[in-house]
Amino acid sequence: MTYFAKMRHVNAWLFLLPAMALIVAFTHVPAVNTFINSFFLDGRGGMPAEFVGLENFRYLLEDEVFLKVLRNNLLFASGTIPLSISLAMVMALLVNAKLPGQAWLRLSYFVPTVLPMIAVANIWLFFFTPEYGLLEQVRSFLGFSGVNWLGSESTALICIIAVAVWKDAGFFMIFYLAALQQVPPSLGEAAMLEGASRFCYYRRIVFPLLMPTTLFVLVNATINAFRMVDHLFVLTQGGPNNASSLLLYYIYEVSFKYWDTGYGATLTLVLLGFLGLASIIQFGVIEKRVHYR
Repeated sequence: MTYFAKMRHVNAWLFLLPAMALIVAFTHVPAVNTFINSFFLDGRGGMPAEFVGLENFRYLLEDEVFLKVLRNNLLFASGTIPLSISLAMVMALLVNAKLPGQAWLRLSYFVPTVLPMIAVANIWLFFFTPEYGLLEQVRSFLGFSGVNWLGSESTALICIIAVAVWKDAGFFMIFYLAALQQVPPSLGEAAMLEGASRFCYYRRIVFPLLMPTTLFVLVNATINAFRMVDHLFVLTQGGPNNASSLLLYYIYEVSFKYWDTGYGATLTLVLLGFLGLASIIQFGVIEKRVHYR
């Protein structure tokens, strides 16, 4: 290897070093520490942490709150992921068409994305507030009885799902819109000459071409479904009776409210395990159906 080739090799590693240092310091080291802490019982009153082996994992299987929170998170993901992706695709198709006021329509769809999480939660808190909330005023005008949307176990999680879909759909729409604008118009013209219907054109040509974008959006939607915590602070704080609590919020409560960092680390490993499983499915199975141009 010549001197200049060696220097290029060294320069490449020097350019990578800052990013690698940040990744190791804020990703790999915390992940290793979390794995180690999951085998310890957090010391109380200044006492050192006690090694308990798999005791935290045994307690995990007996923790009724964890099982309920895990079920909530799976239901939350099952609701938000398909709804937000489907709605984003429909919105992108609408704003990509030549409609009057197209710019304003795009802006209205994207506005929820740029709003802070806490602001979004407060907006919807006004909608769901019993008696004088906007939703209850409309129901009262139509003659329906009042409903405590966030205070009922049967409706609290549904309300959280609605807020998440409203927040994420506009963000995902941007990616679909960019992908639609990259579809060559000649494909649509060729489909029309062949006598293909509009439904057939979108099903056989447009949607397959959107699969790379769909995979990207699916990964982001899955991550969002398991890192939801901001809205819960304002809307329900996990209540009533943990009916709307999600896994990350439960980790926060255990680790920082009850100061049980060992059990919190165990719950974090479960969360990482679900995200890892989702990644295997997405990149090992779904990606095989993706055709990159």
